Amino acid sequence: MSFFPKYAARMSAVLLAVVFMMTGCKVKLNEYGNTKIVFMTGFDKDEVFRIDKISCRLPEVMVYLTNMKNQYEQALGSQIWQTSYEGETLEENLKETVLARIARIKAMNLLAEKYEISLSDEESDNAAKAAGKYYDSLNDRELQLLSVDERLLRTMYEEYALAGKVYEYLIADINPEISDDEARTITVQHILIKTYSMNEEGEHVPYSDQAKKEAYRKAGEALRRARDGEDFVGLIAEYNEDGNSSYSFGKGTMDTAFEDAAFNLGTDEISGIVETQHGYHIIKCISTFDRDETDRNKIKIVEQRRKEVFNEEYSGFVEGLTRSLNEELWETVGLIDDAEVTTSSFLDVYQEVFD
Repeated sequence: MSFFPKYAARMSAVLLAVVFMMTGCKVKLNEYGNTKIVFMTGFDKDEVFRIDKISCRLPEVMVYLTNMKNQYEQALGSQIWQTSYEGETLEENLKETVLARIARIKAMNLLAEKYEISLSDEESDNAAKAAGKYYDSLNDRELQLLSVDERLLRTMYEEYALAGKVYEYLIADINPEISDDEARTITVQHILIKTYSMNEEGEHVPYSDQAKKEAYRKAGEALRRARDGEDFVGLIAEYNEDGNSSYSFGKGTMDTAFEDAAFNLGTDEISGIVETQHGYHIIKCISTFDRDETDRNKIKIVEQRRKEVFNEEYSGFVEGLTRSLNEELWETVGLIDDAEVTTSSFLDVYQEVFD
């Protein structure tokens, strides 16, 4: 048996959605391999989901959900919850993110058993210290609404720490050699003549053939003037329809046509008209190699390779796990709207104690 369809995809995506540890990103996947998804009755009243033999309780969800809510509000203001994107409210998105984060932590604790990884005595002591410190930071109202005690907080910190330890174990030997050419970062200036407009819903609407022809004529005019030696910065000011006039980037990060044209330019060379989904570009190369940026890009590439190796191992492991969601309880979960509930330091305390 399975969840109702909306939850079958959700729980599979949650467990198979792996990026760098604890980013909280949400990924939708369409293929589930040998994933076993079952609908189960007999949940405890505060049990949100199970993954094999490990459970997640409602207070755990509320700690993560409340901390992330308050962090969002501190950065963006309390009015953000009135926004939505593609029919999904920010509250719904945050719930999904929290579900993904906790499910990932739980699954990685199961993976720790496979590799016989455990916390050291010092790490366990740190989890206890973090739990005490965070518990002491909570006021009476927060304790009441979160329904947490120090013992549960210690378990949450232990599971978080063990998940991180599993990640470090699996990537420990992944140190690929990255060449300067592979990591090379260049800097360009460009002029964009758009071939689309925006409607009231913020969606791209392609130009008509006639409007697109006019955009190409305009791009050709800008290119001719650039090749005649006019100041490119001045032409940017006159023609550019992009909010940015310059970009520094490495391979694999930009639109393919834009990137191919840019990487084939020498310093101070100007491209022809390059078409992308955004419109017509004229690109001028400012620097074909940036030592500092290239070195930073090497670090990013190594981290990406490590994520890929980890993701392959993790995905293969979670495909065989049985998991179930208490959908009735999950539907009742929501953000706490209480002026006395301001806690946002759960992960900050972890960093302070463990670093």
